[in-house]
Amino acid sequence: MQEIKKYVEENKERFLEELFELLRFPSVSADPKYKGDVLKTADYVAQKLKDAGADQVEVCQTAGYPIVYGEKIVDAALPTVLIYGHYDVQPADPLELWHTPPFEPTVRDGKIYARGACDDKGQFYMHVKAFELMMQTNTLACNVKFMIEGEEEVGSNNLSIFVKENAERLKADVVLISDTSMISMENPSIETGLRGLAYMEVEVVGPNRDLHSGVYGGAVANPATILCKMIASLHDENNHITIPEFYNDVVELSDEEKKALNSAPFDLEEYKEDLNVKAEWGEKGYSTLERTGTRPTLEVNGIWSGYIGEGAKTVLPSKANAKISMRLVPNQSSKEIAAIFTKHFESIAPDYVTVKVTEHHGGEPVVTPTDSVAYRAAEQAILESFGKKPIPTRGGGSIPIVALFEEELGIKSVLFGFGLDSDALHSPNEKYDIFNYYKGIETLPLFHKYFAELSKG
Repeated sequence: MQEIKKYVEENKERFLEELFELLRFPSVSADPKYKGDVLKTADYVAQKLKDAGADQVEVCQTAGYPIVYGEKIVDAALPTVLIYGHYDVQPADPLELWHTPPFEPTVRDGKIYARGACDDKGQFYMHVKAFELMMQTNTLACNVKFMIEGEEEVGSNNLSIFVKENAERLKADVVLISDTSMISMENPSIETGLRGLAYMEVEVVGPNRDLHSGVYGGAVANPATILCKMIASLHDENNHITIPEFYNDVVELSDEEKKALNSAPFDLEEYKEDLNVKAEWGEKGYSTLERTGTRPTLEVNGIWSGYIGEGAKTVLPSKANAKISMRLVPNQSSKEIAAIFTKHFESIAPDYVTVKVTEHHGGEPVVTPTDSVAYRAAEQAILESFGKKPIPTRGGGSIPIVALFEEELGIKSVLFGFGLDSDALHSPNEKYDIFNYYKGIETLPLFHKYFAELSKG
């Protein structure tokens, strides 16, 4: 551990500046105008893998954005760790809510503010620097393969094709992913499950054109009003989702599982204060930790209609749209949920509007084992680095490729994240603590060390 800390201390300014360079690329995969920047980001990542000591580094082309691959095979007899991350980021909008430019990393109070700082540039780059550290100190205990993609924020549509076509090349004993969070640096944790996702877009259409709200208002149904009513009907008075068959495959936690989950440190008053809300909201009969980690949800991610420019325009809009995501729990299928959502939403549309439902992307929920060699290696690494045994938690987010890796490669993942839930992922003023960045670089080599040792049996 002292040798690791020494290397990090001697190179910490360079480690930080390299991350800043990476964060300056506006690699927004959802917006075609950033295509050139996304491609430049892939090239930058590939070069940094080469600089760190990886062999056979390649920017692998796909039908969308490329996947950066690199490896270091030390000895075929050693276990192999496949490191996954993504270099694409969410759009930075709304820009006016950022305190500093989203693609000009700024440090305030020991935190890096920039789009992608935590999700996922700051986190996957820890692995690149940890790999460099192990190469330079001759302590690399496992074979390592890197697969860093550029389409995670838009559904990883081409990753499954790449994985299927390169199954032999990607052969490994475990997938190591840092794209999740810990409870806190004082209470380190490892996520042992992720929810799945079904992401939909709906359109409600009324009249064949926008109308004068004075001339037609009260006689023609307003699509914006109808859409709001339809969305409101998707939850009942107990905030239970009303879509028929939605809960058919949901398995309730046992009393023992609930007790273990709710034993994690959590202060509801701090939670509300951090978010500036007066009260919690959610499905009746469940705690906040249960709602965010083990229960399915339905949320409106965006809604738009009519005139939203400066000043006033008295218009009755022709159409209204919304984007809706559903987080899923083990045993639920994203395809099945998308289908029953579509059927239900179309069925509740009144005659005076027409409805169109489009499925965007989805992913399956996963639960990772806590008795595997890989989990025990991560547990031991955190114990040595933090001086505390990590708490197993369930994550509320989704990483669809975790299920893909299990299905196509037959290997489990370890969700070894160093972010915090308060890091404003997908929001303005996303941040990542410099301490967490360095702590990740210090801890990851210990995972490789213990994974190699424990794999010997």
